[in-house]
Amino acid sequence: MKSEHIPKATIGRLAVYIQVLENLLRDGNEVISSERLARACSVNSSQIRKDLAYFGEFGVRGVGYYVQELITSIKQSLGIDRQWKCALIGVGNMGSALLRHHDFEKRGFKICAAFDCDPDKIGLEFEGMEIVCPTHLKEQAPELNLEIGIIATPPDRAQRAANHLVEANIRGIINFAPSRINVPKHIPVEYVDFFDHLYSIAFQITLGND
Repeated sequence: MKSEHIPKATIGRLAVYIQVLENLLRDGNEVISSERLARACSVNSSQIRKDLAYFGEFGVRGVGYYVQELITSIKQSLGIDRQWKCALIGVGNMGSALLRHHDFEKRGFKICAAFDCDPDKIGLEFEGMEIVCPTHLKEQAPELNLEIGIIATPPDRAQRAANHLVEANIRGIINFAPSRINVPKHIPVEYVDFFDHLYSIAFQITLGND
């Protein structure tokens, strides 16, 4: 990797590149030009070359990119060429939907444990996992080698969920709860808020109608 200071926008585009490349490979495309890949990803070819340059040299002049090799290289660069084990806190509507979303495991992220503080849910089995009280997360995390925490609680319980994850030495957190959390600086947090996208779409439509 040429630089540790890679823009977050670049990481986001790399995720799109992987998705597009995997679809191309599934359709039988073994080689693709930078121009065609750029069109499929809705960016220009110079942007793709710039994004990939952070991680090394890719492509063959006059030929393009070998699809499988590029997928493998990007996954290695992003650290998703292995399985990451995840803990989910909050088995409500959102949490239940995430547990049923089996594409997580296909893409290298396996939810191995589910936690909820609701007494009516504790002890129940869901998608092959027993729902456990979050107070047991600290002891289960090393046993299951949990590294990533997923918060899908109501907003008023998000910080408490984050505290349990920090105490369990979870390395990174995805927060679906519409609430900001405070964690030590060494733990990266990503926020997933669907309203951000809805607001953006509403604004773009409004702007287009002006």
